[in-house]
Amino acid sequence: MCGIAGIFHLETAKPVDPVRLRKMTDSMGHRGPDGSGAWTAPGIGLGHRRLSIVDLEGGAQPMTTADEAQIITFNGMIYNFLEIKDELESLGHAFETSSDTEVILYAYRQWGVECLKRLNGMFAFAIYDQRNKQLFVARDRLGVKPFFYAPVSDGSVIFGSELKALLANPSLRREPNIRAVDDYLAFGYVPDQTSLLKGVRKLPAGHYLLLEQGKPEPDPVQYWDMDFSQRHTASTGDLEDELISILKASVGSRMVADVPLGAFLSGGVDSSAVVALMAEKSRQAVKTCSIGFDQQSLDETGYAKRVAKRFQTDHRERTVAADDFALIDTLADHFDEPFADGSALPTYRVCELARENVTVALSGDGADEALAGYRRHVFHQGEERVRALIPQSFRGPALGWLGSVYPKADWAPRPFRAKSTLLSLSRSGPEGYAEAVGVTTPAGRNAIYSAKLKSDLAGYRGEGRMIDLMKNAPARDGLDQAQYADMKLWLPGDILTKVDRTSMAVGLEAREPLLDYRLMEFAAKLPTNLRVRKGQGKYLLKKSMERYLPDDILYRPKMGFVTPIAQWFRGPLADQARDIAKSGALSRTGWFDEKSLAKIADDHISGKSDHSRLLWQLVMLEKSIQRLFNV
Repeated sequence: MCGIAGIFHLETAKPVDPVRLRKMTDSMGHRGPDGSGAWTAPGIGLGHRRLSIVDLEGGAQPMTTADEAQIITFNGMIYNFLEIKDELESLGHAFETSSDTEVILYAYRQWGVECLKRLNGMFAFAIYDQRNKQLFVARDRLGVKPFFYAPVSDGSVIFGSELKALLANPSLRREPNIRAVDDYLAFGYVPDQTSLLKGVRKLPAGHYLLLEQGKPEPDPVQYWDMDFSQRHTASTGDLEDELISILKASVGSRMVADVPLGAFLSGGVDSSAVVALMAEKSRQAVKTCSIGFDQQSLDETGYAKRVAKRFQTDHRERTVAADDFALIDTLADHFDEPFADGSALPTYRVCELARENVTVALSGDGADEALAGYRRHVFHQGEERVRALIPQSFRGPALGWLGSVYPKADWAPRPFRAKSTLLSLSRSGPEGYAEAVGVTTPAGRNAIYSAKLKSDLAGYRGEGRMIDLMKNAPARDGLDQAQYADMKLWLPGDILTKVDRTSMAVGLEAREPLLDYRLMEFAAKLPTNLRVRKGQGKYLLKKSMERYLPDDILYRPKMGFVTPIAQWFRGPLADQARDIAKSGALSRTGWFDEKSLAKIADDHISGKSDHSRLLWQLVMLEKSIQRLFNV
């Protein structure tokens, strides 16, 4: 696990300044505290920061083939590298190290871009081929590892694992992308399809890019995609067995490391399943850790202790204050772009705790996306049944009118928010789901925007990204569409960004066995009733894990990491909420109506309304633009 950076001149082979390259990699020193390296040649420079996990002595980067024809800088881990290495050796390739990095190099030499179909792992890498002056860059199927890039004024393309690597290059222009502002306020994160800096791009998950000197920059090429259009026909029992087999293989492959390894354990279904399968495979006690809160209503450590005791893990836990808002500036530094998922704070803390004892930790991320585990999937599936029974010609006007006059009840649990449900049912499935997963509605955003920003946006709305993904999804029904859009937008933009930045901030490698692409492909073919049944998501996973875990772990209500943001903005962060409207960086952008922001802050602080999520978004946006644009 590492940080990578590079400079590639597309037009002419200009010299690359190694000092500039070093500044780019050094900006990400937290991603690679164990070493650094740089390689330059006319027109190309590759940089690397290393967190040593496999082949501690021989895996330094950038790495070259024996004849120096190909050079790689690589961030990630290839879980099946030993199998690929055996195949390459049978084809005549010789290896000088025991690292997965060298395996990628020779896999590319042997199969070209087709090597990607053989790699099972999390990765973002760049390989320069000196023979044909080509730069081959690629990102893993689900987007676990990040890859930012941008063309700049001197004719080069610069890239890095984090936006801060690009910011360290003085050739990058710092101009805001206002559409990304709307995307962020719609979803609470800047999607993988865009960036807050105009001209900066993120290589999409499951894509590669082949750059060649003397030729224009091409579009990324997709090499993998999810497909929900097929269905398994095997019995439920056979599918349970197949799921367990895939899970065992996925967990086992992620336990390969030359450094201490452990797991996050929340006591929920997903992390408990991972720990159960690790314990079955490991000869030693699995090292687990969990974070508890000093507010009982937020604390899950009792469940984690039960799972730890069941599998005799070497368990550690730490209680943190629910008002742990002191991390805000630390998170803003590590995320670069604004990020408003409040669970990033406890995620950072659990990564800190894990890093005290291990260098690699397995997590339970991915099952909710693969197997429809979010409450919103259950709600959407129910709404889709209603949409199938009542034609849009009736739903639109009738339910839309009822929703408009029904009293608003944001305080109530989702099933009892009739206003939200009626308005959602009045729309198409994609329209309803896109708004349901959002943080602020288009109307809510429009109410706080300045006249100039409204004019510049020219009717653009962030929800369009999700709606388009759902409409064009290779899917059979509305649940398929929702999961497909979540995997393309929510998963890389929120979940994986959160885990990557918080783990790398403390020099920890996080691995997600439930994001193995084989599991994803298997889950996409499951019949709907094996994903959602009787108001429960992840049905097949829970049913399959009954042989390992008790029912009160498998079937208890989902909690997740929760932070008391509403209370913060009525207490210690009240002044920050007020300042947003008048004296901060946001007011200097001219994007917002100051009177509207002031009213939102006052109404929340007084208890008249709950605007905590919007206020949190605005605080994180302000901290980000201060860093990105020096305003």
